[in-house]
Amino acid sequence: MRPVNLILVPGFWLDADSWSKVIPPLKEAGHTVHPLTLPGLQSLDVGRSSITLGDHVDAVIATVDSLSDPVVLVGHSGGGAISHAVVDARPERIVRAVYVDSMPLGDGDNIADELPAIAGEVPLPEWSEFGDEELLDLDGPLRDEFRARAIPEPARVASDPQVLGDDRRFAVPATVITCSYPSSMIRELIGEGHAYTAELARIEDFEIVDLPTGHWPQFTRPADLARAILAAVDR
Repeated sequence: MRPVNLILVPGFWLDADSWSKVIPPLKEAGHTVHPLTLPGLQSLDVGRSSITLGDHVDAVIATVDSLSDPVVLVGHSGGGAISHAVVDARPERIVRAVYVDSMPLGDGDNIADELPAIAGEVPLPEWSEFGDEELLDLDGPLRDEFRARAIPEPARVASDPQVLGDDRRFAVPATVITCSYPSSMIRELIGEGHAYTAELARIEDFEIVDLPTGHWPQFTRPADLARAILAAVDR
């Protein structure tokens, strides 16, 4: 397995430390790992009402630009959309994009504008707002840990439209690791030409891998998530 720079982009409400149980196997395999804390997610006290989706994309681009090749992007949930925008901005630098329970977001779409915002930020919703499939394996202690670490997400990251413009992004190989929904569902949506999978369907080389658990495998099945990421890197 060739060593790569692995950039880990967290999903909503999470910082770099959310990857802490996934990182050790990645390092043991010889990779250099760069878990990110995106703007506005540093602490409860920082201002975030003016932070945009573009600011998050630019922060990841800056990390890519600071590294030597090869670079693999790993994006969880909303971080997958951010990763895809970085693939669009730097298609010649990224050797693979890994989407963890997420999907490449198309131009003009938004990550989750339905999430309720308060004073320019989106707090972690109550657990009752999530589906049972999302909460699978996220037991009481893990839920408590997650809520204790959660930082409100900048509202504009959820609602701003994705901006893409370079068709070379479709030549960058992709791995989708499905957790709270099965790969069969994704393949069915692709076959139907569904808008949710339209961007993925245009990627020239992609795979879909099942890792059955809830929406946060970095908490519920971190060792298995690490193995899935390593397998993607080794393709």
